[in-house]
Amino acid sequence: MDLTQSLRLILAEEILGVGGLVLLLAAAWLGDKSSRAISIAAVALMVAAAAVTVPTLDAGAMGPDTNAFFGQFRADAFAAYAKLLIYISGAAGLMIAPRFFDRWNAMRAEYPVLLLFAVLGTGIMVSASDLMTLYIGLEMNSLAAYVLAAFLRVDNRSAEAGLKYFVLGALASGILLYGMSLTYGFTGSTNFAAIRVALEGGMSTGALFGLIIVLSGLAFKISAVPFHMWTPDVYEGAPTPVTMFFSTAPKVAAIALTMRVALEAFGDQADAWRQVVVFVALASIVVGALGAIGQSNIKRLLAYSSINNVGFILVGLATATVGGASAMLVYLAIYVAMSIGAFVGVLMLRDADGNQIESISAMAGLSRTQPLLAWCLLVMMLSLAGIPPLFGFWGKLVVFRAAVDADMIALATLAIVGSVISAYYYLMVCKTMFFDEPADQAKGRNDWAHWSLLLAATVFNSPLGYLLTGWFDRIAGKASAALFLAA
Repeated sequence: MDLTQSLRLILAEEILGVGGLVLLLAAAWLGDKSSRAISIAAVALMVAAAAVTVPTLDAGAMGPDTNAFFGQFRADAFAAYAKLLIYISGAAGLMIAPRFFDRWNAMRAEYPVLLLFAVLGTGIMVSASDLMTLYIGLEMNSLAAYVLAAFLRVDNRSAEAGLKYFVLGALASGILLYGMSLTYGFTGSTNFAAIRVALEGGMSTGALFGLIIVLSGLAFKISAVPFHMWTPDVYEGAPTPVTMFFSTAPKVAAIALTMRVALEAFGDQADAWRQVVVFVALASIVVGALGAIGQSNIKRLLAYSSINNVGFILVGLATATVGGASAMLVYLAIYVAMSIGAFVGVLMLRDADGNQIESISAMAGLSRTQPLLAWCLLVMMLSLAGIPPLFGFWGKLVVFRAAVDADMIALATLAIVGSVISAYYYLMVCKTMFFDEPADQAKGRNDWAHWSLLLAATVFNSPLGYLLTGWFDRIAGKASAALFLAA
């Protein structure tokens, strides 16, 4: 393999990696007064990385020409699709951070650098075609994420969130490594394609254990039941811009990585892992729905919402078909927009002194005190619930349709029932904003960055989003086709 070709295929990662190192030096030399300039530069780097990634997706790149470094890295259309969602999430996380941290006088020049390296790690994850590359990307993202969770040092909840995330994340990494070692021991390779070939004659008991343990480690990263325990505490305690980032970029990367592992490395053994995925999907839908009902903190409620949505996405994986993979990618894009809009809306809930409001009860009567913000949050909540005609309904519909097309009608039916249950707590928030007596607490003013992101997410999740369905089907089809060709 030509080294020049490999370096060309990882151009987006080179931009982020070299740019991140330069910004790290700038942060060390210039100090915290340069935090805004470094944030702008980090956003520019993500835009540049996105610009070199778009042609890969548009061309539907797939096959041997997308392999770099002897098959350890794959820069195909599937990876490009996931990376674009990650770059959007990372840029949004940088745009909304300064206003939040300035309230605490806690904006540091290291924040955009850490987030940039977390984005770099997630990009490596979605392009991984080898267990070693998988782990490198995962740990690069995780190490930055642990620090980001505890970034607000003046808040004990942030320190607690960082510690919990680190301890449980280290445990999950150990589980994942053990599963990888079993897989290597029983297949003789860490490369996804070689693992698939080694299992063509059937899966031994040892390889099956390796598969289940690897999926368990990945389930932690996507906060799927029963490995979801960390999610509500970390989402509540971490700074809200960081929470928004956690709910989007790393989740997109972990889900895309799970798709690669299941459909590339173990694609011929779908019957071995399908039952596990079906259980995890249904359990996540039910636990996410029931766990959110009693929450009084909006960030904890959105954490359970995240768990719930992961369950719906995994319904597509259970089908093990091109249609199911395409449906997952469509849902992921819509989910990213919904999560960004929801968390930006939460960030805009401030009292007159600029303090963050997280209590659902403090949102009472918001429609009469800040009507535009209330209506935008209404769109986010109802879209997350999958209520038509909002665009979130389309995400659920394509996943359910993929399950029906794969003759998994029982799974689709149970998922639909779970969707009805989850609608309760979203409607509860809407009822609080529009029908309760005003608490008159959300009085803070917000800047253009917050409003632009919230309004863009609102328009995307409105019925106008359906104008993009044909385009989404086309690019998601290209991305999923690349995944199955690689398999």
